[in-house]
Amino acid sequence: MGKIGVLTVSECVDGALDPISAELLGAARKLADELGQKVATAIIGAGVGDAGKDAIAYGADEVYVADDAKYANYQPESYAAIVEQAAKELGPAIILIGQTSIGRDLAPRVAFKLQTGLSTDCISLKLDANSKRMVMSRPVYGGNAMADMISETDPQMATIRVKSQEALAKDDSRTGEVKTIDADADMKTSFVKKVTEEVAGIKLEDADVVVCGGRGIGSEEGFAPLNDLAKALNGAVGASRPPCDNGWIASTQQIGLTGKIVSPTLYFGIALSGASQHMAGCSGSKNIVAINKDAEANIFNVAHYGVVGDYKKILPALIDKVKELL
Repeated sequence: MGKIGVLTVSECVDGALDPISAELLGAARKLADELGQKVATAIIGAGVGDAGKDAIAYGADEVYVADDAKYANYQPESYAAIVEQAAKELGPAIILIGQTSIGRDLAPRVAFKLQTGLSTDCISLKLDANSKRMVMSRPVYGGNAMADMISETDPQMATIRVKSQEALAKDDSRTGEVKTIDADADMKTSFVKKVTEEVAGIKLEDADVVVCGGRGIGSEEGFAPLNDLAKALNGAVGASRPPCDNGWIASTQQIGLTGKIVSPTLYFGIALSGASQHMAGCSGSKNIVAINKDAEANIFNVAHYGVVGDYKKILPALIDKVKELL
């Protein structure tokens, strides 16, 4: 292996790699191995510490670190300039960036600078058997269908949905090279302040189990059993848009096209119809369980498991069983 086949952009939180970074490296490793090439990652931040070594342990062959106080908070111009420089120096066939608050803004800027195409919010990646071009699969029509994209330009670029890829097991015995990188950028913006969302318990986006309620929950009090189920499973509670609009639950807990995107291992859709706008926010869930008294609800068309009935009667028994098993 010699040439860099895949370049990823790693994100750090408090100096440590964010889970999406390990997921990207896992996907990159599979693609690069099939191409017979190397994996590189760019880490931008302040006080990133051992993040470079961790990136190697998760699958990177080369790590390019931009570690400076001026990179402590995301700045579009400087971050894009660093990734552009890394891409031009390394000449990767593929660039992968997380579909995160940073990635949504950074990826289009980098694609424009490199004059290449970009497929966003992808949940599956593979190489075409004949052309060896990357096939990028992403949800369309509100999650009701999947579209396969192939870029006609290089480098091939994609943003990847959180939790859609499997990270490799961390292997501290892996060896690689850590280098420094910097880039001058014409700064047109300045950082003012960072406002952190206060969350009690597990963040919705990070939860491995999500319990989501819809219009049929009926009231703020109706969310009590959903909270009980989420607590029993060490998960988080979300909602479709109507409960948020009605003030039954905080708007920050909305899941859907105009809310948050989640990809948990287990997703409960309770008393919600399964409208396309909502399903766009949870279609990447590995297991969807629907509970709805309307047997014709659209949620049953996408759910892996379904129960037709009143959630008020079903949840107490389900919670008791979960507690019994756990």
